[in-house]
Amino acid sequence: MRLLYTLAWWLALPLVLARLWLRGRQEPGYRQHWGERLGFYGRQPASATDTIWLHAVSVGETRAAEPLVDALLAAWPDCRIVLTHMTPTGRATGKSLFAKHGARLVQSYLPYDTGAMPARFIRHFTPRICILMETEVWPNLIHQCNRYKVPVVLANARLSQRSLGKAQRLGKLIADAARGITLVAAQTQDDADRVRQLGVRDVVVTGSIKFDVVVPEAALATGAALRSAIGQRPVLLCASTREGEEQLILDAYARASLPANALLVIVPRHPQRFDEVEKLIAAQGLAVQRRSSLVQDDAVTAGTQVLLGDSMGEMFAYYAACDCAFVGGSLLPLGGQNLIEPAALGKPVLIGPHTFNFALVTEQAIAAGGAALVADADALMAQGAALLQDPARLSSMGQRALAFANQHRGATPRTIAAIQPLLR
Repeated sequence: MRLLYTLAWWLALPLVLARLWLRGRQEPGYRQHWGERLGFYGRQPASATDTIWLHAVSVGETRAAEPLVDALLAAWPDCRIVLTHMTPTGRATGKSLFAKHGARLVQSYLPYDTGAMPARFIRHFTPRICILMETEVWPNLIHQCNRYKVPVVLANARLSQRSLGKAQRLGKLIADAARGITLVAAQTQDDADRVRQLGVRDVVVTGSIKFDVVVPEAALATGAALRSAIGQRPVLLCASTREGEEQLILDAYARASLPANALLVIVPRHPQRFDEVEKLIAAQGLAVQRRSSLVQDDAVTAGTQVLLGDSMGEMFAYYAACDCAFVGGSLLPLGGQNLIEPAALGKPVLIGPHTFNFALVTEQAIAAGGAALVADADALMAQGAALLQDPARLSSMGQRALAFANQHRGATPRTIAAIQPLLR
């Protein structure tokens, strides 16, 4: 089965590269570092230290990995980390987050899973361990790690019932890959049970590393500056929105009874959609201003109805600047996004009905009183309006969100403890 999978990769490679080039028209980062994606690298320094390989596919996984990266470098001071990604936005996020570590952290794109390319990566960087964040399972990568005796860890792992079904339909390909994983550190007991059904032998429950995220002081300062630019207006943030959701939100906004001076902030999850979303807002006849148009000491104009968050790496700042946050990817059946970040900043959280990627965390946040489920975009606007006009309830819900986030910290040291025997 893996041979057919490998053949499919080689046959598809010209199309994959063509798609990469086309995506580069909107995101130039896709046209850079192609050699890394194909498993070609420069000369390895003769004095290279021991290497921990950590893979974080995109922005969300990279930000979630921050506590783990810091803890790994502290626990093994003689090691460096090679951090791999699949997307330019993930790589840019990693560059911003981990510049503080200097030469102890090296970034690269993950090579395509052809077999030969991951093998070249392993021979070049000679990692002592491979740590994959959350849900990344690549059959040839895992096979090559097993071949070169590199332990494979799936950290902060989550597996929904839907994803389990998809994996099981792939049969022996995924079953063999699962058996090649040395250790899984799962977020919840349900995740652990589902991972075991795939055939992984060693599974521990550590909790979600995302609860251990430390909000950077610089992000708080940026958020304070943004809030100052907005002024005293009540702010409803719609964060990490996905295609199709913005139109639903804008239609509902037109029907809603928000406070007259309220500001709606929309931050699309994918940067290539910034221009598209601006056009959607303008088509509604709404006065829109872009975050990128604000320079130091600029203010959001009084007539602006919608602020488009078109900057990268500032999600914490947007959360810090808002009064109430809706977490996108949940109005449509896309699985939702991480609600821990706004909760960690003490912001009331609204979330749609489609949260299968974060089901347990969402249920727990709602049960704790820090989040509320909204059935659709109209309910989102109604709940947002009610909160913005009730300061006491807004404050109480924010405090409960913060207490919920603080209560679940500690996954990072548990993950380090689980990994430690593999790095002795």
